[in-house]
Amino acid sequence: MSEAPQTLTVVIPLKVKRRGGRKAMLTPGGLALHGEQDITLIKAVARAFRWRRMLETGRYGTIDEIAAAEKINDSYVSRVLRLTLLAPDIVEAILDVRQPEGMTLPGLLKGVPVVWEHQTGRAK
Repeated sequence: MSEAPQTLTVVIPLKVKRRGGRKAMLTPGGLALHGEQDITLIKAVARAFRWRRMLETGRYGTIDEIAAAEKINDSYVSRVLRLTLLAPDIVEAILDVRQPEGMTLPGLLKGVPVVWEHQTGRAK
C-alpha cells in the first residue's frame, strides 16, 4: 500500500444571484453561502429579543434593571429593545445575512417605523 497523500476533490454546483444589492452563492437546494456577516447587528437583534423575554417573564422589571445587570447604559438598552419591533421578515433577513445593503445597527438604532409594512416598503 502506498504512503503517498491522496487528494479528494469535491464539486458543488453553485449559482450566483443578487440578493439585497450583494451577490450570493446558492447551492442546488437554494441555500445561500453567505459572505460578510454583520456580527454586531446579529448580536444586537439576539440581545434585544433576549432582553424582551427577560422583561416578559419578570426576570427584570425595568429597562434600568437590565442595564444595571448588563453594566451598560439604559438608553442603549432602550434603543436595542426597539429591534424587537422589526418585521419578522427583516429579522429573518438579518439572521440569514441577506438584509438590504446599508442596513446597519447605527441606522436601526435611530428608529424604525412601528408598522411592519412601512419598514419593508410594502405600505399601501
